[in-house]
Amino acid sequence: MTTSLTTPSTPQSTSALTPQSTEPSTPRPQPLPRAHFLRFQTLTTRWIDNDVYGHLNNVVHYSLFDTAVNRMLIEAGVLDIHGGSVIGVVAHTQCHYFDSIRFPQAVQVGLRVSQLGRSSVRYELGLFADDAPLAAALGEFTHVYVDRDTRRPVDLPQALRRVLEPLSQSL
Repeated sequence: MTTSLTTPSTPQSTSALTPQSTEPSTPRPQPLPRAHFLRFQTLTTRWIDNDVYGHLNNVVHYSLFDTAVNRMLIEAGVLDIHGGSVIGVVAHTQCHYFDSIRFPQAVQVGLRVSQLGRSSVRYELGLFADDAPLAAALGEFTHVYVDRDTRRPVDLPQALRRVLEPLSQSL
Protein backbone atom coordinates (compact mmCIF):
# COMPACT_ATOMS: atom_id res chain seq x y z
CA MET A 1 0.00 0.00 0.00
CA THR A 2 1.34 3.43 -0.94
CA THR A 3 0.69 6.49 1.21
CA SER A 4 0.57 9.82 -0.52
CA LEU A 5 1.08 13.13 1.24
CA THR A 6 -0.73 16.04 -0.30
CA THR A 7 -0.34 19.70 0.37
CA PRO A 8 -3.36 21.97 0.33
CA SER A 9 -3.28 24.46 -2.53
CA THR A 10 -3.99 27.35 -0.16
CA PRO A 11 -1.90 27.47 3.01
CA GLN A 12 -3.99 27.90 6.12
CA SER A 13 -2.71 29.15 9.44
CA THR A 14 -3.86 27.28 12.51
CA SER A 15 -1.65 29.13 14.97
CA ALA A 16 -3.20 31.61 17.36
CA LEU A 17 0.14 33.43 17.37
CA THR A 18 0.00 34.32 13.68
CA PRO A 19 -3.40 35.91 13.05
CA GLN A 20 -4.35 36.59 9.47
CA SER A 21 -4.51 40.29 8.71
CA THR A 22 -5.38 42.41 5.74
CA GLU A 23 -3.29 45.30 7.12
CA PRO A 24 0.00 45.99 5.35
CA SER A 25 2.98 44.78 7.36
CA THR A 26 5.29 47.27 9.02
CA PRO A 27 8.52 47.64 7.07
CA ARG A 28 11.53 46.04 8.71
CA PRO A 29 13.87 48.58 10.31
CA GLN A 30 17.12 49.20 8.46
CA PRO A 31 20.60 49.64 9.97
CA LEU A 32 21.40 53.26 10.78
CA PRO A 33 24.70 55.07 10.21
CA ARG A 34 26.89 56.46 12.98
CA ALA A 35 25.71 60.00 12.16
CA HIS A 36 22.28 59.15 13.60
CA PHE A 37 23.73 58.97 17.12
CA LEU A 38 24.92 61.88 19.24
CA ARG A 39 27.22 60.12 21.72
CA PHE A 40 29.29 56.93 21.76
CA GLN A 41 30.52 54.57 24.46
CA THR A 42 33.20 52.03 23.55
CA LEU A 43 32.83 48.60 25.12
CA THR A 44 34.62 45.33 24.52
CA THR A 45 33.30 41.87 23.87
CA ARG A 46 34.38 38.96 26.02
CA TRP A 47 35.10 35.32 25.19
CA ILE A 48 32.02 34.24 27.15
CA ASP A 49 29.78 36.52 25.03
CA ASN A 50 30.02 34.23 21.97
CA ASP A 51 27.39 31.55 21.61
CA VAL A 52 27.67 28.17 19.85
CA TYR A 53 27.07 29.89 16.50
CA GLY A 54 30.24 31.97 16.84
CA HIS A 55 28.67 35.38 17.43
CA LEU A 56 27.36 37.37 20.38
CA ASN A 57 24.36 35.79 22.03
CA ASN A 58 21.28 38.01 21.74
CA VAL A 59 21.15 38.69 25.49
CA VAL A 60 24.62 40.28 25.28
CA HIS A 61 23.22 42.99 23.01
CA TYR A 62 20.81 44.00 25.78
CA SER A 63 23.64 43.98 28.31
CA LEU A 64 25.67 46.30 26.08
CA PHE A 65 22.71 48.71 25.84
CA ASP A 66 22.23 48.68 29.61
CA THR A 67 25.95 49.12 30.29
CA ALA A 68 26.37 52.02 27.86
CA VAL A 69 23.38 53.98 29.16
CA ASN A 70 24.19 53.50 32.84
CA ARG A 71 27.91 54.13 32.39
CA MET A 72 27.13 57.42 30.65
CA LEU A 73 24.80 58.46 33.49
CA ILE A 74 27.27 57.44 36.21
CA GLU A 75 30.16 59.26 34.48
CA ALA A 76 27.98 62.38 34.17
CA GLY A 77 27.33 62.22 37.94
CA VAL A 78 23.53 61.89 37.60
CA LEU A 79 23.13 58.26 38.66
CA ASP A 80 24.23 56.86 42.01
CA ILE A 81 23.50 53.14 41.74
CA HIS A 82 24.30 52.47 45.40
CA GLY A 83 22.73 55.34 47.33
CA GLY A 84 20.71 57.61 45.05
CA SER A 85 17.11 58.26 46.04
CA VAL A 86 15.98 58.07 42.39
CA ILE A 87 16.78 55.12 40.12
CA GLY A 88 15.89 54.16 36.57
CA VAL A 89 14.14 50.85 36.01
CA VAL A 90 13.78 49.30 32.59
CA ALA A 91 10.19 49.38 31.38
CA HIS A 92 10.74 48.39 27.74
CA THR A 93 13.50 47.15 25.51
CA GLN A 94 13.77 45.74 21.99
CA CYS A 95 16.45 44.97 19.45
CA HIS A 96 16.68 44.53 15.67
CA TYR A 97 19.67 42.54 14.41
CA PHE A 98 21.39 43.19 11.07
CA ASP A 99 24.90 41.76 11.29
CA SER A 100 26.99 39.61 13.61
CA ILE A 101 29.26 40.89 16.33
CA ARG A 102 31.74 38.48 17.87
CA PHE A 103 34.66 38.24 20.25
CA PRO A 104 37.26 39.78 20.00
CA GLN A 105 35.69 42.94 18.60
CA ALA A 106 35.37 46.39 20.10
CA VAL A 107 31.82 47.71 20.06
CA GLN A 108 30.91 51.37 19.85
CA VAL A 109 27.45 51.94 21.29
CA GLY A 110 25.76 54.95 19.73
CA LEU A 111 23.23 56.70 21.97
CA ARG A 112 20.53 59.27 21.47
CA VAL A 113 17.36 60.15 23.34
CA SER A 114 14.23 59.69 21.25
CA GLN A 115 11.76 60.76 23.94
CA LEU A 116 12.18 62.67 27.16
CA GLY A 117 9.07 62.47 29.32
CA ARG A 118 8.09 63.61 32.81
CA SER A 119 9.36 60.45 34.52
CA SER A 120 10.79 58.40 31.65
CA VAL A 121 13.36 58.49 28.90
CA ARG A 122 13.53 56.39 25.75
CA TYR A 123 16.95 55.78 24.24
CA GLU A 124 17.83 54.68 20.72
CA LEU A 125 21.04 52.68 20.61
CA GLY A 126 23.18 51.33 17.81
CA LEU A 127 25.89 48.68 18.16
CA PHE A 128 28.79 49.19 15.76
CA ALA A 129 31.41 46.46 15.48
CA ASP A 130 34.92 47.89 15.17
CA ASP A 131 34.76 50.70 12.57
CA ALA A 132 31.64 49.56 10.71
CA PRO A 133 29.70 52.45 9.16
CA LEU A 134 26.27 50.87 9.84
CA ALA A 135 24.84 49.49 13.06
CA ALA A 136 24.97 45.71 13.44
CA ALA A 137 22.01 46.03 15.83
CA LEU A 138 19.54 48.75 16.79
CA GLY A 139 17.91 48.89 20.17
CA GLU A 140 15.33 50.81 22.09
CA PHE A 141 15.58 51.07 25.84
CA THR A 142 13.13 52.88 28.16
CA HIS A 143 13.93 53.87 31.73
CA VAL A 144 11.19 54.96 34.11
CA TYR A 145 12.62 56.88 37.04
CA VAL A 146 11.26 55.86 40.42
CA ASP A 147 11.81 56.52 44.10
CA ARG A 148 14.28 53.88 45.31
CA ASP A 149 12.18 52.98 48.36
CA THR A 150 8.58 53.18 47.09
CA ARG A 151 9.32 52.23 43.44
CA ARG A 152 6.74 54.82 42.38
CA PRO A 153 7.47 57.08 39.37
CA VAL A 154 9.00 60.48 40.06
CA ASP A 155 9.84 63.49 37.91
CA LEU A 156 13.21 63.30 36.19
CA PRO A 157 15.74 65.14 38.35
CA GLN A 158 16.83 68.43 36.75
CA ALA A 159 20.51 67.37 36.70
CA LEU A 160 19.55 64.23 34.75
CA ARG A 161 17.38 66.23 32.37
CA ARG A 162 20.31 68.61 31.68
CA VAL A 163 22.49 65.62 30.70
CA LEU A 164 19.82 64.04 28.49
CA GLU A 165 18.46 67.10 26.66
CA PRO A 166 21.51 67.51 24.38
CA LEU A 167 21.10 63.87 23.34
CA SER A 168 17.54 64.51 22.19
CA GLN A 169 18.39 67.09 19.56
CA SER A 170 17.03 66.44 16.07
CA LEU A 171 19.52 65.41 13.44
